Amino acid sequence: MSYSKAKELLRLADFACSRFRGVRLTDICEHFEVSHRTAQRMTSALSEAFPHAVEIAEDQTRERRWIVREVPLARLRLSGDEELEGLEFAISRLRESGDSRQARALASLRDRLLAALPVKEARRAEADAEAMLEVHGVAARPGPFVAVAQAVTDAVTAALRGPYRLRFSYNDSLRLVEPYGVLLGARRYLVGRQPDKGLKLRHFRFDRIRAVEVTDEWFARDFDFDLAAHAARAFSSFQDDSQFGEVVWRFAPEAADRAAEWRFHPNQQVRRTVDGALEVRFEASGWLEMAWHLYQWGDTVEVIKPKELADIVYMARRADFDALP
Repeated sequence: MSYSKAKELLRLADFACSRFRGVRLTDICEHFEVSHRTAQRMTSALSEAFPHAVEIAEDQTRERRWIVREVPLARLRLSGDEELEGLEFAISRLRESGDSRQARALASLRDRLLAALPVKEARRAEADAEAMLEVHGVAARPGPFVAVAQAVTDAVTAALRGPYRLRFSYNDSLRLVEPYGVLLGARRYLVGRQPDKGLKLRHFRFDRIRAVEVTDEWFARDFDFDLAAHAARAFSSFQDDSQFGEVVWRFAPEAADRAAEWRFHPNQQVRRTVDGALEVRFEASGWLEMAWHLYQWGDTVEVIKPKELADIVYMARRADFDALP
């Protein structure tokens, strides 16, 4: 068996282990992007390699499932170092943002992965992961961030899982909110509805939420709600319906290549003009957050639309910056 095929076999065993009811041929086709015939060959190889661990069962539709149980594959983990590095990276970022609840959950998963490794392997993997965090600048990442009370993060997480209504004090008034999601940006915002104020979605800054309480009042979520689409209505995390509309920026030729490296908005459209400039278009709100970002580009960017944003940016354009973002 070739090295690449052996890796695929281990990946298949790992995949089957992660599914309590086992995997079907259609699952393998979709997960590994292979044909039905190739999936059949893969299951045959799996049964031959682990004859005492592989069970073949049929579900109610008489479709066969391959189940792998009690096989010590954790010690033969695929890309274990990279997986541990990814977990450490995510844990560090979550702690940095103040979300220690999710950080603790991932840390527990990391510990179980390490426990499955021989001691020498675990120590080496930990050392490698720590080294990579330093290389990526995560372990000692400087910069300001808005502190968020852990009680707020825990309550929001619990309410979203319900989903249950949240009761909290906000700007000195008591609110009863149906939570729909969280927006991450310069600040963290809770997206939710206040039943006593209609169906409009509202945003609440995490750092202004006080005396938060998860109620036992379950509510029916709007299943048509799409958090990604909702988030795309803003440049960062702040939204204002009165500001929503087309945004057009023009980056000068000397800044065009650098600007082309950026994704300013998930739905942006870019084009090069005949003079070598870069034009960026998207629809969003949040003029102040846009202005904060555009300030870094000095006089190499011009706001074409909207006029209100152009007026904010124009007076702050500078020509003495030594570098571009």
